[in-house]
Amino acid sequence: QAQLGESGGGLVQPGDSLRISCTSSARTPGVYTMAWFRQAPRKEREFVAGINWNGHATNYADSVKGRFTISRDSGKNTMYLQMNSLKLEDTAVYYCAARLDYRTTIFTAPGDYVEWGQGTQVTVSS
Repeated sequence: QAQLGESGGGLVQPGDSLRISCTSSARTPGVYTMAWFRQAPRKEREFVAGINWNGHATNYADSVKGRFTISRDSGKNTMYLQMNSLKLEDTAVYYCAARLDYRTTIFTAPGDYVEWGQGTQVTVSS
């Protein structure tokens, strides 16, 4: 079971960059697909980006393609989301999620993931 913790959120201005991190403290090594979701006030949780267990496959929501980059450092059990050219509509609580999976398919529904972090707030405001 992976225990996930996010960090790196904050308040930035439109056009700024920010990198958020998710660290897994899984007791036993596992093969996990990991993903970032976000939830804005009064909106449903939505998929942002995902990466398979070895980093060879990624998937992005259309709204963030070309601006966000997901990556992972398996040696550090850490996943990152580099967010560039941030927009007001990127404001949300960002959650990391994981599922035990050795395939390259990146699932995009929240119900496909069983492990979740507590979230980190990203606020884009002028």
